[in-house]
Amino acid sequence: MKIAVIGATGLVGQKMLQVLAERNLPIDELIVAASERSIGKKTLFKGKEYTLISVEEAIEKRPDIAIFSAGADASLKYAPLFAEKGTYVVDNSSAWRKKADIPLVVPEINAGDITADTHIIANPNCSTIGLVMALAPMHRRYGIKRIVVSTYQSVSGSGIKGLNQLHCEQRGEKAENPAYPHQIHENIIPHGGNFLEDGNTTEEEKLIFETNKILHSKIAVSATVARVPAYGGHSESVNVEFSQPYDIQEIRKILENTPGVIVADNPSENLYPTPLMAYDKDEVFVGRMRRDNSIANGFNFWVVTDNIRKGAATNAVEIADYLIKNVL
Repeated sequence: MKIAVIGATGLVGQKMLQVLAERNLPIDELIVAASERSIGKKTLFKGKEYTLISVEEAIEKRPDIAIFSAGADASLKYAPLFAEKGTYVVDNSSAWRKKADIPLVVPEINAGDITADTHIIANPNCSTIGLVMALAPMHRRYGIKRIVVSTYQSVSGSGIKGLNQLHCEQRGEKAENPAYPHQIHENIIPHGGNFLEDGNTTEEEKLIFETNKILHSKIAVSATVARVPAYGGHSESVNVEFSQPYDIQEIRKILENTPGVIVADNPSENLYPTPLMAYDKDEVFVGRMRRDNSIANGFNFWVVTDNIRKGAATNAVEIADYLIKNVL
């Protein structure tokens, strides 16, 4: 079993290597590739040093699976070249998510969308993954008509640039290559991605589109994305309108029995999900569950996900694990 990690030096790429080691996937040969400036450098996997090679060289090695975290441009250029060699590509960028013939997968929800013929599989946006992990079991039981979601996304969602900007500003310095158009330290920026003609941002559009593609639904989704000065962990405030009356205790039991979800919800003890609670964990944490009395069949909850792990690296590795066990 040959597995390649493309973009192995980045924040998510390094976490992919960590999760691959933790999950102990059956890897006979690991291939690590990155951009031209990183070729020849070393990276560690299970205590052993590996030399970074070019993406072109990785293609010629014909890996069984290539996990990408190298950005949309690299994915558009190289993923089809891997696929032509028979490699299954798991791509963490936005490059392929909107393509009708490319499955967009959260394994706990829709792994069945993957077939032997789908050689490119898209990993959803980090904020979408946490959201749909909580929504999917509710939607199966009660049917969801509409969602209003506001996100509180950490700077690690912008990679090294985001982390560096917050570090610099905390020291009273100005970042040379800032990730955001405004100061993020002691601030909140209601802006994720680029603005579109309709006033939404690309990050908001991802939440709207990806939620329905993963759930195979036609749910009305309204999204607002904000960046907050937390180092890691994406939080979301979610308002749901079900298509029928619901039982809040049944929702609690459903979520408690959903693999990959942890209910942390006891207001009397100030128990609710926070980014620190989710740090370096693969589970999605749900709390602040309560009825919304302003609308029929309304329900509120709060969800937090480690955006680098389950929101990116872990989900991609889980797709790779599914491929190994069910397709290859």
